[in-house]
Amino acid sequence: MSDIEVSVVIPCLNEEENVQGIYDEVSAELAQHARSWEILFIDNGSTDRTRELIRAICGADTKVRAIFNTRNFGQMRSPTHAIYQAEGAAVIGMCADFQDPPQLLGEFIRQWRDGRMIVLGVRRSEEKAGALLTAARKAGYGFLARNADYAVIPGATGFGLYDRRVVDTLARWHEPEPFFRGMLVESGFSIGLVPYDRPERRGGQTKNDVFALLDFAVSGLAGSSKALLRRPIVWSFGFMALGLVLAAVAVAAAFTGAAAWPWVILASQFGLFGFGFLFTGLLGEQVRIIAERTRRVPLVIEQERLNFPASRTRPVRQPFVVAEDA
Repeated sequence: MSDIEVSVVIPCLNEEENVQGIYDEVSAELAQHARSWEILFIDNGSTDRTRELIRAICGADTKVRAIFNTRNFGQMRSPTHAIYQAEGAAVIGMCADFQDPPQLLGEFIRQWRDGRMIVLGVRRSEEKAGALLTAARKAGYGFLARNADYAVIPGATGFGLYDRRVVDTLARWHEPEPFFRGMLVESGFSIGLVPYDRPERRGGQTKNDVFALLDFAVSGLAGSSKALLRRPIVWSFGFMALGLVLAAVAVAAAFTGAAAWPWVILASQFGLFGFGFLFTGLLGEQVRIIAERTRRVPLVIEQERLNFPASRTRPVRQPFVVAEDA
């Protein structure tokens, strides 16, 4: 068992303006609130000086670890992989750009020591956005609330603390595209919430453009709502029932001498729609079952690790591959 009480995981992508500052503030908070700790940076293919700065921090502080990926593996896979590599009895996930305030770390740790298995920061407000993006967010949360397989927590981005048991449980799921904030709720562990006002980003550019947010939303919906795959089966029964009603109308029209062929055409069309939706629903169910049986894809491929003890060069909780340097 590790003797590290708290691990803080910080994913990075072109964060040269923030890396040193986030290290300074996070380490100061941990020194005040944690008995023992580590900070784990994971770089997802930065093209600026981010890796150079992380190397310098690791050289000056042996409690800081680093993982450098071979390329950008996306904003869901890379942070989750790092969380699975952390050794602390509690793991905190946060962004490098100060939009997740380090000042909340002490409250996260306090609630965890009081028995909470998960403690999540919940934003009271988002960054300044246009009316279209604000409406899209509200519509997205509303759609998830109606269709997701478990409760949705609006404003919870995954910034928070997760007990060791939670991390190990989720690692065993082997999700190839982990919607981590949804997985936390899906696990059923007790959750504490810490509301906060989102601060402004201190430096650099946001990586969440419209296309990135859309990609994240689609992946989150696909990962959090298996019920949607079955929805076409329900629709198929409705279409077939309506087809039977129209067929009965056609029979009645034939007996009364009225034109029956329009009703026959409508009945056949709705019957075909019904069979089509039934096939689509069954196909979706097969896809779901296949996905449940094949969760074995590594989240990232690592290029290099810094400051990891020798006993942690091949962690057992989540397989990974170290690429050979050219």
